[in-house]
Amino acid sequence: MSHRNKLVPDADVFREAVKDVTPLKPCDRFTPAPKPVKVHQPFPPSPPIPDTLSDHGAGDCALDEFLRDGLNRMTLRKLRRGAWPPQDEIDLHGLNSDEARKLLEGFLHQATGRGLRCVMVIHGKGWRSEGREGILKVRTRHWLAQHAQVLAFCDAPANAGGGGAVRVLLKVAPPRA
Repeated sequence: MSHRNKLVPDADVFREAVKDVTPLKPCDRFTPAPKPVKVHQPFPPSPPIPDTLSDHGAGDCALDEFLRDGLNRMTLRKLRRGAWPPQDEIDLHGLNSDEARKLLEGFLHQATGRGLRCVMVIHGKGWRSEGREGILKVRTRHWLAQHAQVLAFCDAPANAGGGGAVRVLLKVAPPRA
């Protein structure tokens, strides 16, 4: 009976394959640093951020995409293709409309203050909306279109939330002299 006809457990095959390997000395080993845990800092209590976003005119259908007037359609295409990877994100799941609006406005204020170019806003798909699009999805996209610092937004890729999240391109403030 040849060796090929025998069923050999994977561990035995592995040991046979590495039997002549010389292990690294402990000081030559690289220990990867643990991935940092992302902690959102609470928004500073002052100065208060004005609540300028309105629910009026949101309708029942969510915008699939948005591009500020005067911008080239190529900007939206680049955003959709990931030319600007999201630098931060916020998850609005489980919040009521008022809480979500205030948190979103604070998040966008903080993101633009930090000079972020692209962020991800997760609002969910609204599966409990009985055949309609989720209220939070519709309103979040409506608020983003109203926000002066938002240049464009589009659905997130399928692996990052799809229609339950948006990639948002923000205006970058010019550097201060």
